[in-house]
Amino acid sequence: MRRLPPLTAIEAFVQVARLGSVKAAAEELALSSPALSRRVQALERFMGRNLFERRHQSMMLSPDGETLLARIAPALDALTLAIDATSGESEVLRLRLGVLPLFASQRLIARLPELRQKHPELHIDIDTAAYAMARLGEGVDAAIVLTRDVDPSLYSRRIERDQAIAIVNKSLLTGRYPVTTISDISRMTIFLHRDMAEQFNTWREALGHPDLEPAAVDHFDSGQLMLDAAAQGLGVAFMLRSHLDHAHDDRLTTLFDPQVESTYGYYFVCRRPALSNRAVRLFHDWLFASFSGG
Repeated sequence: MRRLPPLTAIEAFVQVARLGSVKAAAEELALSSPALSRRVQALERFMGRNLFERRHQSMMLSPDGETLLARIAPALDALTLAIDATSGESEVLRLRLGVLPLFASQRLIARLPELRQKHPELHIDIDTAAYAMARLGEGVDAAIVLTRDVDPSLYSRRIERDQAIAIVNKSLLTGRYPVTTISDISRMTIFLHRDMAEQFNTWREALGHPDLEPAAVDHFDSGQLMLDAAAQGLGVAFMLRSHLDHAHDDRLTTLFDPQVESTYGYYFVCRRPALSNRAVRLFHDWLFASFSGG
């Protein structure tokens, strides 16, 4: 059997990779920064390649480091869980999760039985209040947000890519004054979510009508209410294709249905040190494994 590197070196590597900082990882492992650096260097010597790109006050994974992390981090987490379970330390884990109400109702809640079956010790406090990203570390441990950009000081990972679409009641496509051309938007009210203020701009520019202006713009802070208003024929909701697909409302359809990639998307975000929190890590890993399967 091939000789393995010390487990302490593997643990040091994973912590630095997750936290992006030798100092933060050293604090997490109760080591001095030089001691932790020596462990990482020992693993790099064992592997015969650089696992990090050293930058000022930060450590970025190299391509070899990315590959190694993807292969060994789940095994290290599984080892930790196995030891906790065997030693009787599988205590209740609690995650304070910030999430938008529409994502929670359409995408998350139905999947939670799968998570409960896999990790019965993990319990989630769901917080649907606004500005979850600004409250990380002060009320929520992690969040699922809808945005275009995430502060690079935070850990973030996009859950999936999506399309920008115009959602309307099917009745608007027929009747006395049907919406049949792009220019017909000029006599319509459109709905925009506060977290996707530029969605209409993305859509109209992709269709080659950057100067198109609607009759009025109504702003919402609830995705579900936008869908409800569109279903009542009150206007055009500019949202994501997944919002329509998971609404399961036969009254709704897309307008013109162009293939426009949205600049907005759902992201999992947390402070980098939070990745060492087992509840955060378990949810993160389950979330991306679940969504990668559809």
